[in-house]
Amino acid sequence: MSSAVTKRLEGKTVLITGASSGIGRSTAFEFARTSPKDLRLILTARRIDSLRQIATDIQQEVGDGVKILPVQLDISVPDDVRSFVDKLPDEFIEIDVLVNNAGLVKGVAKAPEISEEDMNIMFATNVTGLINMTQAVLPIMLKRNNGEGAGDIINIGSIAGREPYVGGSIYCATKAAVRSFTESMRKELISKRVRVISIDPGQVETEFSVVRFGGDKSKADAVYAGCEPLTPDDIAEVIVFAAGRRENVVVADTLLFPNHQAAATIMHRKST
Repeated sequence: MSSAVTKRLEGKTVLITGASSGIGRSTAFEFARTSPKDLRLILTARRIDSLRQIATDIQQEVGDGVKILPVQLDISVPDDVRSFVDKLPDEFIEIDVLVNNAGLVKGVAKAPEISEEDMNIMFATNVTGLINMTQAVLPIMLKRNNGEGAGDIINIGSIAGREPYVGGSIYCATKAAVRSFTESMRKELISKRVRVISIDPGQVETEFSVVRFGGDKSKADAVYAGCEPLTPDDIAEVIVFAAGRRENVVVADTLLFPNHQAAATIMHRKST
């Protein structure tokens, strides 16, 4: 017997940015497992080989009821984002759910030693890229139902957007910008049937920390020492839960912590 969530997701097209690893990858699998009979997934990231492997793995697991389109895309490049929708095949053009997941953090430097290159790539990806992707997809959602609209925009933020911390000034600023953009857009679209959803994870173990420390896995591992962080699957479950609510229900704002965490910098670590 199909669940209510499965039925609500049937026939929908879901676009996930940053889908080659971490939360994006898990979200692709979670949508496919939840609605395996009739779903379309558009998976974007810079690493096309990883996306193709994910597409293969999903279809091997759930079958061909889930149609998957892997697309190489760097959302930090505005021209690529602007041309993205026009290049989609007809079968995938009617995007119902946009999961703005792509994002990154570079370095732990404090002012005045913050690299301009790191600053620019974080803003270009986390803020400008997310906004450009939203503006590319939102018109598709707004034209439905005689202009009343329909669809979900799910922005993956962070506790960092609520609580700035030492060594994270630029990353925290980008996530605060995403939070403000999300809240403004929710108010701007109040007369429409487009749901705007914010999901802010606390500590999650992904490749994220490896990127932050320039590929130094030992430093990345130290972030999680003595803790049991959230997994990408934990976040993916909440994303699909939010997208699977009855049309009149908006999971507007969600903050997720592992149970050892109470704030951005307040955590209990077990002694080793």
